[in-house]
Amino acid sequence: MTQDFFFGYGSLVNRATHAYPEAHPATLSGWRRVWRHTALRPVAYLSAEPCKGSKIEGLVASIPNADWAALDEREAAYDRHLLPGAGVRHPVGRTITVQIYAVPRPVAAAPSVRHPVLLSYLDVVVQGFLNEFGEAGAARFFDTTAGWDAPILNDRAAPRYARAQRLSAAETQLVDDHLATLAATVIRG
Repeated sequence: MTQDFFFGYGSLVNRATHAYPEAHPATLSGWRRVWRHTALRPVAYLSAEPCKGSKIEGLVASIPNADWAALDEREAAYDRHLLPGAGVRHPVGRTITVQIYAVPRPVAAAPSVRHPVLLSYLDVVVQGFLNEFGEAGAARFFDTTAGWDAPILNDRAAPRYARAQRLSAAETQLVDDHLATLAATVIRG
């Protein structure tokens, strides 16, 4: 019997944002991360899309009793897609099915000043990658994510992201350094 898992590639990589009991670092081939906005949310978030030759790191986590309701609610702006087993490398020692959430292409739009990326959300994502994959993994996150021309709203003083986490000074500096290297546009809240 196979067990249901999700592949998290953004905030779900940060274990502090969820309580799924069995989670493991994993790699997904043939997909990439990209910043997207949808009318279902006021700000932009990460999405994933098929992209030949691409590879991203993330977390696979089990869905106890195949009860997707809570995660489907959290990821309400996304559609859930079954991934081919060969595309996901993971250390789980049994057969699993893996699904991924992605903003549907017909409703996906690029972020804008009116619909920016929240820095508090990006901080959570990067903290998760640091915890799972170290500084090299955080650098790979920045390198394998498309759409860094998106405006990023600096809401650190009053985080608007519901699952915001406290970052250390070193974690904050790492995020800021990567954004500077990318020449990302950070706007004031």
